[in-house]
Amino acid sequence: MSDHAISAHGLVKRFGEKTALGGIDLTVPTGTVTSVLGPNGAGKTTAVRILTTLSTPDEGTATVAGFDVATHPTEVRRRIGLTAQDTTVDGLLTGRQNLVMIGELHHLGRAFAQQRADELLEEFSLSDAAERVVSGYSGGMRRRLDIAATLVADPEVLFLDEPTTGLDPRARNELWDVLDTLVDRGTTILLTTQYLEEADRLADDIVVVDHGRIIAQGDARALKRQVGGDQIQVVASRADRLDQVTAILARASATTPTVDTASRSVTAPTSDGVAALATVAGALHAEGIEVDDLGLRQPTLDEVFLTLTGNPATDDETQEGAR
Repeated sequence: MSDHAISAHGLVKRFGEKTALGGIDLTVPTGTVTSVLGPNGAGKTTAVRILTTLSTPDEGTATVAGFDVATHPTEVRRRIGLTAQDTTVDGLLTGRQNLVMIGELHHLGRAFAQQRADELLEEFSLSDAAERVVSGYSGGMRRRLDIAATLVADPEVLFLDEPTTGLDPRARNELWDVLDTLVDRGTTILLTTQYLEEADRLADDIVVVDHGRIIAQGDARALKRQVGGDQIQVVASRADRLDQVTAILARASATTPTVDTASRSVTAPTSDGVAALATVAGALHAEGIEVDDLGLRQPTLDEVFLTLTGNPATDDETQEGAR
């Protein structure tokens, strides 16, 4: 593989009069995690379908694992794994039977398929459930098995379409740990997600897509800087002191603070960091204003997403025509 496991230039996809992708350029370095974010209908699933050879672009080119997705789709498929939003394992088979079956479909040979199944069951903490029918697995266990199935043939590039949707926080954290291990081994991952904390936690690079175009790209910290740097936030103990808190923050930041009366909080941007925080703390103390919280914070990725797209994060497209 080259330095870039995924490389796309000028991808365009139309469905009738609707342009789902309006010229996407994307590169994913080998051994990294890139997360694609976007509101409903942004085009991110369409991009994944093209990169995994399930759809063809109307314009543009793309290579995955060094092969062109249009001219060498079979070579691409031999080197990728794809985990869709819905689990694809057979609920009537055991965990081991599912993995062995998939190994044989990949022509691994039965003995090697069984060996590979045991390795993955151990890696995904499913050995104790290996002989249980999958229909009795929890949601988190089924999702881990589904990703394990994707890895039977040891793909170079892994595509994950909202891998933790519907999982509880504990199962989500367990799956994140598994993905960390895969990346440590050199696997390249491209994931779409509706959980912004997931992108914040996993991704080396985040691509924000809206109306079929990339509107922002960078790591989480860089994206947060695009919508403002550090902010001082004060949560007053009493609502009747909000005007005084607002005046103090206005002086310290030389801006007009944002006031949320419902939460008794006042927020203002600052470029002076801890020094500005100390100034505000001293002024609050001097005026005898009690606070429930005082701190320096960055914009959340949710705030970045809302600022960039004008929409909250939502589930991805569910119909091809909507993409």
